[in-house]
Amino acid sequence: MVYFSSSSSSLGDDQKNGFLKDGVDASSTNFNSKVLSGMLHFLKFETSKINECIEFISSKRLQHYGDQDDDKDPASDKNVIKATGGGAFKFADLFKEKLGIVLDKVDEMSSLVAGANFLLKAVNREAFTYMDGQKDYVQIDHKDLYPYLLVNVGSGVSMIKVDGDNEYERVSGTSIGGGTFWGLGSLLTKCKSFDELLELSRQGNNRVIDMLVGDIYGGTDYSKVGLTSTTIASSFGKATSKDRDLEDYRAEDLARSLLRLISNNIGQIAYLNALQFGLKRILFGGFFIRGHEYTMDTISVAVHFWSKGDAKALFLRHEGFLGALGAFMNYEKNANTDDNQHFIEQSGIAKGSFCRDHDFESSMHSDVEDNGCIECRVQVS
Repeated sequence: MVYFSSSSSSLGDDQKNGFLKDGVDASSTNFNSKVLSGMLHFLKFETSKINECIEFISSKRLQHYGDQDDDKDPASDKNVIKATGGGAFKFADLFKEKLGIVLDKVDEMSSLVAGANFLLKAVNREAFTYMDGQKDYVQIDHKDLYPYLLVNVGSGVSMIKVDGDNEYERVSGTSIGGGTFWGLGSLLTKCKSFDELLELSRQGNNRVIDMLVGDIYGGTDYSKVGLTSTTIASSFGKATSKDRDLEDYRAEDLARSLLRLISNNIGQIAYLNALQFGLKRILFGGFFIRGHEYTMDTISVAVHFWSKGDAKALFLRHEGFLGALGAFMNYEKNANTDDNQHFIEQSGIAKGSFCRDHDFESSMHSDVEDNGCIECRVQVS
C-alpha cells in the first residue's frame, strides 16, 4: 500500500514567483489549482492478509477520500478508484462489500512502466547497484533514460523493454519467480510466510546443497572456460545421496540454495534478453527482491558474469510499488479534488491526487526515511 497524506495546500512564495523549491520551473503551473505538500507512505500487505489491509484503510478512513460523510453513495465518483494487478480482479467484490469501493482497473504492464519511469525521473537516489556487499546509488540522466529492460519479479517474471513514456513491449518472461521460491520453499522448510523464508535463507549455506565446480574438479578451478571452484555447477546437486532424507538437511541451507537457484536464473535470463536488444541498463523490481542483500548480490553476480562485466543490474528503492504508483499516475485531472488524504493500494487499488510526472515533484535530498516516507508536492485542480 502507498498513501499520500497532505500537510498543506497553499501556494508558497517560491511557487508564486515562478519556481517551486528544488529548482523546478513552475512557470507553466495552473494557478487555479493547488499544490499539496505532504508525504507518500509505503506499506505492504501479503495477499493472505488482505483483511488486515482493509482494516488499515478503514482505520485511516482512506476509503472516504477525505469526506467524513458516511452517507455518501458507495457507487459515486468519489468512491471509484484506480486498480491494477491480479488483486484488482480477485478482491474487487471484497473491497466493494467492506469499503464501498468500486475498482477502475488499469492495465498491469502499463502501470509497471509508468511507475518505474516516475520513480527514475522524480525521486532522488532511487536506483542503485549492489554487489559484494557494496551499495552504490546511480544518478540516471533523464535524457539518457531510455531504452532499458524492466524485470518485474512477482509470482512469475515479466521482462519489459521500455523505449519511452507509454512505449514498451513485454519481450520475455519466466514462470520461475517469487511464487516458485515461496511454493517450493514452503514444501521444503515448512515456512509460513515469504519473509520468514527469506530470513531463514540468511542463516544458510548453499554449498552444502549445491554441487560446485570444485566438487567436480577436485577443489580446483576450471580456468580454461573461466569457471572458479566456487561456481555452482548444479543447484541441489549434492542432494542426490541415497543415504540422506529431506529431514537430514538443514532448512536454512535448503532455503539458501533455493534462493540462489532462482536468483541466478532470473539474472541470466534478464541479461540474455538485454543482449538480444542491445540494452546495457537492466532494472529489477517486484516484491521478490524486497531489498534482500543476498538476492540482489546473486542477481548482480549473474548479470556481471554472463555479460563479462559489460552490463550492470540496477535495483529500485521502491521496487514493490511500481504498479500502484503507475495506477496513481493514470488519474485524470479532477476539479473536485479536495485537500485531504488520498491513497494507492499495492494489491490492486490506487486513489489519488491526479498527478503526472510533471505535476509530481519529490523534494527529497537524501536517502528515503527509515519509515518509508517520501516528502513530495502534488498539483491538483
